[in-house]
Amino acid sequence: MGIVRAVCISERKGERKRVVDSITLREDYGVEEDAHGGSGRQVSLLAVESVDVMRPRMPELAAGDFAENILVEGLPLTRCAVGDRLTAGPDILLEITQIGKTCHSKCNIHKTVGFCIMPTEGVFARVLRGGVLRAGDAIDVTAG
Repeated sequence: MGIVRAVCISERKGERKRVVDSITLREDYGVEEDAHGGSGRQVSLLAVESVDVMRPRMPELAAGDFAENILVEGLPLTRCAVGDRLTAGPDILLEITQIGKTCHSKCNIHKTVGFCIMPTEGVFARVLRGGVLRAGDAIDVTAG
């Protein structure tokens, strides 16, 4: 079982997300008030442990810098498979739809460091059952 360390949103695609107190996830939509809501990649997740790989070269990295909606700790997201389900907070159920993504242009992190973790370690999911999620909430994987 992991812990949600931060929840983030952005108003426009292609920009870092800002940390907020809570996010509302809506079934078959994604995160309300987020630029990716309603898209094919409804919710993005990233592990703190993945971000930590980048910290020696960019110690100032903060939650949302990789445009993730949910930053988690203690959950091996890189071991998940498409179709796996995640339970989060008291009510939320997510289904993993994609692992990694194709970056069509190099982000600022890639330009600075020479690589980025989102193409291999970013996880995307759709919302099967919505609810409100906050930092400190539990998150866990169940088989798909």
